[in-house]
Amino acid sequence: MAKAKLSDEVKTFIVQALACFDSPSAVAGSVKKEFQIEVSRQLVESHDPNKKASVGLATKWRILFEETRKAFLEDMAEIAISHRAVRLRALQRMAEKAEERGKLPLAASLLEQAAKEVGEAYTNRHKHEHTGRDGGPIQTETKTWREVLREEGGE
Repeated sequence: MAKAKLSDEVKTFIVQALACFDSPSAVAGSVKKEFQIEVSRQLVESHDPNKKASVGLATKWRILFEETRKAFLEDMAEIAISHRAVRLRALQRMAEKAEERGKLPLAASLLEQAAKEVGEAYTNRHKHEHTGRDGGPIQTETKTWREVLREEGGE
């Protein structure tokens, strides 16, 4: 089967979408919606320089992919959902709607999600506040049950 001849506009669209981590299936769907062109997942994948299928991909598409990927990763801070406050506000709205509609299990799971978000469950920065007085080590002491009873006046 011959490879479909795509315009540079469509190729640019495909390469940039792949560079932004869209799946080949999602990109194929977007191409159909945007350009009314049916492309296979395999054809889309052949435009991803990180895949074996891209063996004959021209240098200009490889460069576009790398530049787009770099810009995408650098600009991630501009994506609203990458910020915890935005995610928490969205979770709050969803939880309120779920509760209003009587979908209590869904509301409970959204509350749990928010608690995990606040507890930084989705970052690698967990705050472990396991310290003793004045930030020092936690003091431990071992006692026998008789010593504890004696201190409590039970023996």
